[in-house]
Amino acid sequence: MSTTYQERRKKRHERIRKMIFGTSERPRLSVYRSGKHLYAQAIDDYQAKTLMAFSTLSEKFKKSFTKGNPVEAAKKLGQLFGPELTSKGIKKIVLDRGGYKYHGRVKALAEGLRETGVEF
Repeated sequence: MSTTYQERRKKRHERIRKMIFGTSERPRLSVYRSGKHLYAQAIDDYQAKTLMAFSTLSEKFKKSFTKGNPVEAAKKLGQLFGPELTSKGIKKIVLDRGGYKYHGRVKALAEGLRETGVEF
């Protein structure tokens, strides 16, 4: 009985989610990777609300980043939306890597956010 990559990722994500919980002062930054795009959202789990969401599909991102490698795009995404998080009063977050390894696009997004002053 073999399991698919998505099933294994989902199990890893469930294990991670048992330990991670976002608040309004320190929301959970949930990351999702698709084949072409990267999505992230700041979530307050107490109120079950998404405080802010951003992705590589947003207009602001498309205007500033035209072409390049996906890891560079992820870093640019973190650099663009880090100031928006801080403008909403979010200086600290809890990173929910979504069952993905902390490397490549997920790591680049985190580094881009750290460069703008967001703490993990």
